[in-house]
Amino acid sequence: MEGTPNSTPSWQSRLRRPALALVALAGALPLAAGTTITAPPAQAEPGDGGRIRKLNAQIEKLDKAYGGDLAKLKDAQYGVKKALDRTKVLNSDLQAARGLVAQLAASQYMTGGADPSVSVLADSDPSNALSNVTLVSHVAQNQSAKVQQIQQLVNEQAKAKREAEQKIKDLEKEIKDLVKEKARVKALIKKFKPESPSTGMGGTTPRMAKTKNTIDIEFGPFPTIGCYRGGADAQDHATGTACDFMVTTGGSMASGSAQTKGDQTAAYAIANASKLGIKYVIWRQRIYDMRSPGWRSMENRGGATANHYDHVHISVF
Repeated sequence: MEGTPNSTPSWQSRLRRPALALVALAGALPLAAGTTITAPPAQAEPGDGGRIRKLNAQIEKLDKAYGGDLAKLKDAQYGVKKALDRTKVLNSDLQAARGLVAQLAASQYMTGGADPSVSVLADSDPSNALSNVTLVSHVAQNQSAKVQQIQQLVNEQAKAKREAEQKIKDLEKEIKDLVKEKARVKALIKKFKPESPSTGMGGTTPRMAKTKNTIDIEFGPFPTIGCYRGGADAQDHATGTACDFMVTTGGSMASGSAQTKGDQTAAYAIANASKLGIKYVIWRQRIYDMRSPGWRSMENRGGATANHYDHVHISVF
């Protein structure tokens, strides 16, 4: 059985070393009636490196100017990276698959045979070539499984490239929208001047401590409330300006009364953001940032806790 497009099947492994030489050979091998094989060109990565670097620099600059930890933008940034990584993996698999085309072409040349599947696979535009009706008549031949696998790789790579490009555009729009809110955000920052972490409070700022106590009185008790912590992914927790209000234990997804408590906590935080100095709220894989109001879906990080399905995250200025 052939491997899946995301794995490295045995025929791909055998082809990686001789692939370059065979592709060069396949570039000008004669087929029937004057046709020649042209190896499919490599696909370009969506969004050049300069474009991505520019967006990352803008995020870093805005992060400093807009009160720190623009989680909404950083989540979009994470989505772009994940999508681009996906295109690289698929492109690598597709390059290995192109090696198969070259090997078939070389075999055909050596044996003097004529396999129509080779001419279809070796078309300069794989998306067009593989949709050619000629392929249908050869599905039953011994190369049909490989043909179908390459077709799937082509389709998946094209889809991944479209998704990556869309995520880049979404990130660009998020940045533009936030820049438009500059005056309002500056007013928020001026109203809620940053505070220093205080000793004897577990490392949280007075504003975060007040917000924690207020919400605990309104909706507590919670199974636990986690505030100050360090680490690479701590973000606002490391500055004492964030707390996680757990509504379940053991990493289980909230449902029933636990989900209702989370919904009420998030809604209360948003409604009282101006009074308490709340910067943003994350709940059920969505973020509501007061600097650019409105719920926005977040990238899938894997697991109930990472996606905030078992706790409400609240950050303050």
